[in-house]
Amino acid sequence: MIVATALDLRPDIRAADIGNSIKAGTTGLLSAIDAVKAGSARNVLLCASDSRVGKAGSSQEQTCGDGAAALLIGDGEAIATLEGSYSLAYDFVDYWRTQGERYDHSWEDRWIRDEGYSRFIPEAISGLLNKCGLQVSDFAKIVYPAIYPREYAAIGKKLGAVESQIEEPIFSAVGDTGTAYPLMMLVAALEQAKPGDKIIVASYGNGSEALYFQVTDALKTPGDRRGIEKHLASKKELGSYTKYAGFREVLSVDIGRRSEDIGDTKLSALWRERRMVLGMCGSKCKRCGTPQYPAQIICAKPGCGAVGEMESYRFSDKKGTLFTYSGDNLAPSPSPPTIYGVVEFEGGGRSILDITDADLDSMEVGMPVEMTFRIRYHDIPGSIYGYLWKATPGRG
Repeated sequence: MIVATALDLRPDIRAADIGNSIKAGTTGLLSAIDAVKAGSARNVLLCASDSRVGKAGSSQEQTCGDGAAALLIGDGEAIATLEGSYSLAYDFVDYWRTQGERYDHSWEDRWIRDEGYSRFIPEAISGLLNKCGLQVSDFAKIVYPAIYPREYAAIGKKLGAVESQIEEPIFSAVGDTGTAYPLMMLVAALEQAKPGDKIIVASYGNGSEALYFQVTDALKTPGDRRGIEKHLASKKELGSYTKYAGFREVLSVDIGRRSEDIGDTKLSALWRERRMVLGMCGSKCKRCGTPQYPAQIICAKPGCGAVGEMESYRFSDKKGTLFTYSGDNLAPSPSPPTIYGVVEFEGGGRSILDITDADLDSMEVGMPVEMTFRIRYHDIPGSIYGYLWKATPGRG
């Protein structure tokens, strides 16, 4: 629901959450394709994301990474079509977390690796090949999560694939991104694919699901799309475990006296202003065409002053430049100073926004910025995370 609101989608849509398994990404993908094939939906936007927190010093803290991927499934021209699938469902207990718990429990790592990961993925892929009457050699790329690097290579050999067929893992650069992992690697494979290529993508978690895609002639060069490759190229190193622990709330970090004055979330006000706060919708004057964020009743352009002649105008997809900025070392933050900036948007409009993924020393007036949807605060007494659009230095 938060994603739909952040994208400022119409309310008369169907939205659903699929979870409780790290193969939920491929389960959601199959469900979306089934919905389109059945005619109950023309287009489905699938967003798979994961952010698992491990206890301080645990192996999960070292291996788990945050990640997300979004795929648009529709009945129009597609860059890849699903030609077959094969699913396995096992009540295999490796990691588990009951309601109200923050950290996972796990069984012995060797058990997970040898009896789960190393068995389920080959079984699903072999089942798909038998079902479709194909051989491993027919595929340009075989994609599956690299949870254990050594066993990752062994699975490929077990299937009879050559090294060039196995998609390059992102484990060392990103970590184990759970639900999003196979879809992130599928996106990476599509970035390098050619029309006519066949791709297998398999997931792991309570079994496995293997999907066979055929790349079509509609595949074009990525262009301005950032994708996996450009996102990895533009990443910013955190460089401090203390900051990481503060962001994750793994350790109790002193973020200043002002943090004690943060009030509770006013849900009624958030509901009324949801398009402005979560959808980043401002206003645009019908008389002179001047946009502004937050939304205004009176036009901000000198000499116009139109009252009540505004229409909704979305800023989340607009890029901008930094007009001026300031750093605040006393604002509550796990990574001070908090940076604020006045952003001038392409097409008009100016607003004061939080700046993220930036150091104060690297800020420059006139630098390009773009919008990013992030957590703004954690209302601990109310158990509510507040989200907001922030500005980040342009990475295009």
